[in-house]
Amino acid sequence: MKCQNGKMLPPLRSLVLGVLLISAGHAADHEWQTLFDGKTFAGWEDPTKKSPPGDSFVIEGGCLKATSHPRITEDLFTTEKFGDFELEFDWRISPKGNSGLKYRIQDRVWILNENEPGKFEDKVRAAMEHPVTQRPNRGQDYVVGFEYQITDNAANPDAVHNGPRHRTAALYDMIPASEDVTKPVGEFNHSRLVVKGDHIEHWLNGQKVVDGSLKAPDIAAGVEKRWGKDSPVYNLLVNQPRKECPISLQNHGDEAWFKNIRIRRL
Repeated sequence: MKCQNGKMLPPLRSLVLGVLLISAGHAADHEWQTLFDGKTFAGWEDPTKKSPPGDSFVIEGGCLKATSHPRITEDLFTTEKFGDFELEFDWRISPKGNSGLKYRIQDRVWILNENEPGKFEDKVRAAMEHPVTQRPNRGQDYVVGFEYQITDNAANPDAVHNGPRHRTAALYDMIPASEDVTKPVGEFNHSRLVVKGDHIEHWLNGQKVVDGSLKAPDIAAGVEKRWGKDSPVYNLLVNQPRKECPISLQNHGDEAWFKNIRIRRL
């Protein structure tokens, strides 16, 4: 060791090694991580191993497949949580189908009366105020988060009747895709999602179609319009207290296929 101003300095080799280790750590943070191996539910909450077992997703033809009209309507969640990330995946939707990918998930709540008359938002609020403590045999596990929308733009009733904010690649109900670059139903599309801080980007088939902020005034206004300012959903979506969250593939009661899913932390 050498002395400088009376202080001991570490050997040059140790300094170099330290720099290399730090650099390697930062590089590892930016490496792509495969989220689906094409064969198993590894890395995901396996619905078949829950009690009672779920039936909302199966593995078929090298894809994670959302099933139609499952007994328990629930998303498929990653076992890991992610904050800032870049995600890529391929998907296709069934005719008239609806699905999505949810991120920055703030809560999950069981809706037991999903098919009964009444406003859905009221059912969600009641379920959040009086949560179910045990996994039910039937019902819907509603996810409070932000959604990369996936749907049949030409034939799904929600997309047709409720406009661009409910069509593919939109930040669902909040920011519409700037253009429709979806492939015909039955073909696979390629999507990319970037989430860094409050900034988000939705890409579809090589084109950026959404570029915005989760803290934008329009987001708060849209959430207020749908849920009401006194709703617990409003607080969660506007304030977003959880930054490290799982990601989920949505089961909306229609068949949808997902593959080539990979992510890297930013």
